[in-house]
Amino acid sequence: MATVASQIGQQARPVFGQSASRRQFSQTFKYILLTALTLFWLLPIGAALITAFRTMDDISINGFWSIPTVFSIENFSKAWTMARVNSYLLNSFIITIPSLLGMLFLSSLTAYALARFKFRGNLLIYFMYVAGTLLPFQILLLPVFRLTNDIGLYDTHGALILIHVAFQLGFCTFVLRNFMRTVPGEILDAAHVDGCGEFRIYWQIMLPLSLPALAALATLEFTWVFNDFLWALILVSSDAVKPVTAGLATLQGQWRTDWTLITAGALLSTLPTLLVFVFLQRYFIQGLTLGSSK
Repeated sequence: MATVASQIGQQARPVFGQSASRRQFSQTFKYILLTALTLFWLLPIGAALITAFRTMDDISINGFWSIPTVFSIENFSKAWTMARVNSYLLNSFIITIPSLLGMLFLSSLTAYALARFKFRGNLLIYFMYVAGTLLPFQILLLPVFRLTNDIGLYDTHGALILIHVAFQLGFCTFVLRNFMRTVPGEILDAAHVDGCGEFRIYWQIMLPLSLPALAALATLEFTWVFNDFLWALILVSSDAVKPVTAGLATLQGQWRTDWTLITAGALLSTLPTLLVFVFLQRYFIQGLTLGSSK
């Protein structure tokens, strides 16, 4: 018996060793692949950082992918003043903040009604909001342009604010409704028994409980609206109203383009969205995970 057991153990050791070596090789290959993909993804960001600190003469002589000979921060000051990135950023905030507040407030009201009350047509209204998110907004460019022109909102901040609120309302309602359905109904019923009205329940109970979902949506929608270029290109024409995305596009000339200035302005324009994600990332992760299961 001992001889048979020792033979089985000797046969099992090579199999176990082969399995461990395969597992180690698989882990090593995954790490190498993920590292290569990460470096490949960071390559444009690194190129933009290097370009922003170079001079246009250096790029014209040596090319984009050459080793820089001169580093300068002058491009950032020029982008802030001469390229009017400061005023473009202000326009972006004027458009983004009201749009964000409007879509979160209206969608949370709709989501609260759809999640709390059971009535005929509840699912129909919900599916209408969901269907609105599936509609490609490119097919609505011409009708929206004519509509804003007819009602006198063309080339104003209000046109972009209303369009962003209208087009993002469906997605925000979809997310918040599913999240609010995970809130125990007993809490809301107890508040109602204590004499709270529906709006007070919504404002003082449901909204605080939905803070992770609201923060996740705020992060996503702030990034989406702040970085929007297409609607700004269609509905805005004057520099006094253009957000930073459309404003940077005007720096590209027909015959000559100062890429160092554009890159420096683009890096400056990424700071607000980066700061929003840094401060709200804890709530953002919670919003992505909470509400995924009931």
